[in-house]
Amino acid sequence: MSSIGLSFSDRTEERPRSLTSAVQERLRADILSTRLLPGQKLHIAGLAKQFSVSLAAVREALSRLVADGLVQASDQRGFRVSPVSSADLRDVTQTRVDIEGLALRRSIERGDAAWLASVEKSFAALCAVPYTYPDDPTHHYEEWVVRHRVFHRTLVNACGSQWLLGFRDVLHEQSERYRRLSIRRNNEKTRDVEAEHAAIVHATLKRNADAAVAALSKHFMTTMHLVELATPKAAGGRDVL
Repeated sequence: MSSIGLSFSDRTEERPRSLTSAVQERLRADILSTRLLPGQKLHIAGLAKQFSVSLAAVREALSRLVADGLVQASDQRGFRVSPVSSADLRDVTQTRVDIEGLALRRSIERGDAAWLASVEKSFAALCAVPYTYPDDPTHHYEEWVVRHRVFHRTLVNACGSQWLLGFRDVLHEQSERYRRLSIRRNNEKTRDVEAEHAAIVHATLKRNADAAVAALSKHFMTTMHLVELATPKAAGGRDVL
C-alpha cells in the first residue's frame, strides 16, 4: 500500500473535518484512483498506524465507504475494497447512461444562458490540461481527473433535481474505478477522449437533447468496451476483472 499521509495538524481549514472524515476521504481517493486495487484487503490496525488515528476512526471511515459501495465488509474476513466484474461494469454503465442521460436531457430543457456558458468554460478548462502524464500514459494527469469530474457534473447541474444528481454522483464514483483501471492497462491508445467530450458539448450548446444524450451514451459505452477488452478470461471463458 502506498504512503498517503494525512495533514491532521492543519486546523486552518474553513470547515474543520473530523479525523474519521479525513481518513474516509483519503481512502475514497485511493480507491477511485485504483491505488487501492479491487479486492485488496484493508487492515484496520495498519491503516490506524499509517494515519496515526484510532482503530475506531478507521473502522467508522470504512463503514461509511461500505455504505457508498466502495468497500465490502465481512464478519470473518474484515474489510476489503469492493471487487469489480464484467457484470457489474455493464450494470453500472447502463444505469449511468439512463440516469445521467435523463439529467442531461432535463438540463438542456431547463438550463439558462449562464449554465451553457459554464459548460463551455468547464470544457475549455478540461482541454487545457493533458490527459495523461507525458512520461507515463498509464496514469491520468491528476488535474485532468479533477477537471473531468467538474465537466461531467456541470453538464447536468441544471437538471433541477437533487435526488437525480445524488444518484448520478454515486454512479460516477463507481464508474471512475473502471475508467482508471482501463487506462492503467494502457488500453486507450487510439481513443480520442477530447473529441468524445466535444461531441457532447456541441449538441448541448445547440440544445439538441437527443444528440447530446446519444453522444454521452457512446462516451460511457466506449469506456466500458475498452475495460472489457482488457479483461482477462478465467477458466471456462468467464470474464474477470
